[in-house]
Amino acid sequence: MSDGDTSAATAAGGDRAAEIDTAGAAADATDRRRLGAVVLAVLISQVLLYPGVPDLVVALGAPAGIDAGMWFLVAEFGAFVTFAVVWGALSDALGTRVPLIVTGALGGAASYVALASLPGLGLGFGAALLVRVVGGALTIGAFSLSITLLMDLRGGNGRNMGTAGFAIGLGAAVGSVVGGSLAGLGALYPVYAGAVVLAAAGLLAATVDDRRRTAAANNSGASDSEASDSASETDGGGFRDVLARARTTPGLLVPLAFGFVDRLTAGFFALVGVYYFQDPATFGLSAAGAGATLALFFVPFALLQSPFGALSDRIGRFLPVVAGSLAYGVATVGVGVAPAYPIAAALMVLVGVCGALMAPATMALVTDLVEPEVRGAAMGLFNVFGSLGFLAGFLVGGSPTGAFGYTPAFLAVGGLELAIALALLPAVRSLSAGAGVIGRLGAEG
Repeated sequence: MSDGDTSAATAAGGDRAAEIDTAGAAADATDRRRLGAVVLAVLISQVLLYPGVPDLVVALGAPAGIDAGMWFLVAEFGAFVTFAVVWGALSDALGTRVPLIVTGALGGAASYVALASLPGLGLGFGAALLVRVVGGALTIGAFSLSITLLMDLRGGNGRNMGTAGFAIGLGAAVGSVVGGSLAGLGALYPVYAGAVVLAAAGLLAATVDDRRRTAAANNSGASDSEASDSASETDGGGFRDVLARARTTPGLLVPLAFGFVDRLTAGFFALVGVYYFQDPATFGLSAAGAGATLALFFVPFALLQSPFGALSDRIGRFLPVVAGSLAYGVATVGVGVAPAYPIAAALMVLVGVCGALMAPATMALVTDLVEPEVRGAAMGLFNVFGSLGFLAGFLVGGSPTGAFGYTPAFLAVGGLELAIALALLPAVRSLSAGAGVIGRLGAEG
């Protein structure tokens, strides 16, 4: 072959590679939007119930009071803790995610229908808690694996996790506002709406390309030696092996700890915030007003996730995680000691901004640390710690608030956020070394 022919062939090959890259980027962008919409829908379905929890638990047969609301939320998040890693490790071991996402979403929708049917069947609050456990075990599969599939996309870990964070924040904002309005119409209206939205999430998830399955199929078409060499990249091995490899990833406990305390404050606001803003002794808002106030946090939390996630790709994870957490803790305390509603409302906005700064960087740190073949289990672990944080937020915000009041509870939760950020500052600095200008400066400092 002449030099001219070789150059032409090389150029043609380069053009084909460029076309493949362009097509792949376009496919990733489409699936990023769809997966973001799935996460959005799952969060809407979940948060729709929160503003009306005080009336909903009574409709389901519980006595009025914050304790019943606490156990209603704890039942679901207890299942999240138990099953998040199971779903993740199972998807890694099977080499597929989409069918599991669809199963979790549709199963969760069915659990909402069952929950709304309980009063008509004459079943009590104990049955409602059981349904919440089953629904939580299913819903966490749709939520966690949708985020994991976002991790599988190209385009930057911060950007992908920013998409997840945007969907989480926007879903919580929409759910809190719409849920508050629906609760004013009837205690069970948010439950029916949640079932519809969660079913839609399952149907949408079915249209997403399953990249784990595609990778496995590509490997099966390769030569035996190539398939053997790439097996470790696309097949995480058995269920126990996947889980063990994720658990032993160096440094993974750092983002897990931040995920725990960040979700603890979110769980605290989800329970105590609703009662705090509706309590006649504080601000005396309606369910719709409390939902709108929660949205003051969730709207900036949603809108700023994507740009802040991309920012962490450029400057490193150190500043967003540590500075964001410190400011988040201070603002949380401020909400609890605010002397007037306008001040509390403004601080809720600040809490949302700070949360948007740290959340995508924390999730991206998980992606930075783990191998691709154990991402499902790693994100499952992250969601386990996050769900444990929600549980702790409910428990810290439940009975202790009733015993000691709102102010000590806000001080405890905000103080814990500050303590975790200060204690783990050196660890975040070391993990962020070399990642962006500020990441490198943090490592050198």
